[in-house]
Amino acid sequence: MSKSATFKSHQPSRAAAVSWQLAQTLWVGGLWLLQFVILPAIGQVGLAPLLVEEIAARLAPLLVGLTAVCVALQAIALLRSDGLSSLLRDMRGQLLLTVAAMALSYFVALHHWPEAEYWLRFSYLVMAFCGLLLVLQPVPGQSRGA
Repeated sequence: MSKSATFKSHQPSRAAAVSWQLAQTLWVGGLWLLQFVILPAIGQVGLAPLLVEEIAARLAPLLVGLTAVCVALQAIALLRSDGLSSLLRDMRGQLLLTVAAMALSYFVALHHWPEAEYWLRFSYLVMAFCGLLLVLQPVPGQSRGA
């Protein structure tokens, strides 16, 4: 380690790794929790199916918005850690871009295509499964074995 002015340590900060993991936990856990735990549970409680649909219709867009914000935070952490090329060449960057595109398409369909129930469900599930794949990837700046 040289102390010259040209030497720059390429170690990502601990804060970037923590923010990556926190954002990932929020959006991936939130998507899976709503779709596969909360909505089936309130359906089994005995609430009217129309009420369950109304709850899903209110919570899903909020969660997709949270997903978009968290994905942007993760993209910033990835850019700071691995550079601009990582968004297109790295699996993590490709997954983040896919989730961002699906979140954008979710909101476009929600506002401009009223009968797009299947597209809304499809884009939601694509985001959830991309999140699951992203969980299996290493945190930026860490090796696969760490």
